[in-house]
Amino acid sequence: MKKNLIFLFAAGLLLAGCSTVAMTGRKQLMLVDHSEVLSSSLTYYKEVLGSVKVEKSTTRSTQVERVGKRIAAATEEYLRNNGAADQVSEFAWEFNLVQDNQANAFCMPGGKIVVYTGIMSMASTDDELAVVLGHEVAHAVARHSDERMSQQMAAQYGSNILNAALGGKSENVRALASQVYGLGAQYGVMLPFSRKHETEADYMGLILMSMAGYNPDCAVTFWQKMSAGGQSVPEFMSTHPSDQTRISNINDKLAEVKAKYYKPVTTTTTTKTTKSTKTTKSSKTTKKTKK
Repeated sequence: MKKNLIFLFAAGLLLAGCSTVAMTGRKQLMLVDHSEVLSSSLTYYKEVLGSVKVEKSTTRSTQVERVGKRIAAATEEYLRNNGAADQVSEFAWEFNLVQDNQANAFCMPGGKIVVYTGIMSMASTDDELAVVLGHEVAHAVARHSDERMSQQMAAQYGSNILNAALGGKSENVRALASQVYGLGAQYGVMLPFSRKHETEADYMGLILMSMAGYNPDCAVTFWQKMSAGGQSVPEFMSTHPSDQTRISNINDKLAEVKAKYYKPVTTTTTTKTTKSTKTTKSSKTTKKTKK
């Protein structure tokens, strides 16, 4: 009887902690306070930037900022147009390029994105870079960090002491944050999201990059380059989808995303019509009059 009561109580908490991802409609487990997550992630983000060499005022860093800002603007437009305008204020977008040979990027809640220089050779064009940044922004919009922490909380404490865990939520959020954002030798890269989160971020990223005017077809070529450039881990051993699965999933969604969201940016080139004034040399013809 006691076990049943504990189970029902825990189930009630789980239901109370349900949320929905706006772009996909997927239900999420949410047991943490988002404002606490934002606060703790900002602390870790500052520590990360303090421990690395941030590249500033270079062609590459300018490119990261330019593409990032356009995707951020498209994200805010999407949120405003889809009943989530209240979420816009939680984002204070930052896009930093960090000198590191890893082909990697990561995102903190609240729109703090870090790109490693090692990925720039795979994402040399704005469209390819938009694949990376759209994916990372999608993690923030879907609040995958909150969900990951909630999953860890549920797993760590189990249903029988879930109540106690939630009772001291602030302290537990800090403890879980140190695991999820764990600052280690690799500058605090977050523990990987699940395959479900990665696939969702790929899809949402396609939508966001398309709305920003970047060509979503480049997602396939980008991941093909990533696949060719690195050692592939068997999918069952990885928290990320295999490259083949990822490319296949993206291909399945491309037609739908392009039809609904792709707004190519037309570059208007103003051709200056210079009136070329023909300077005609008027050669004076002197008529010789016969005397």
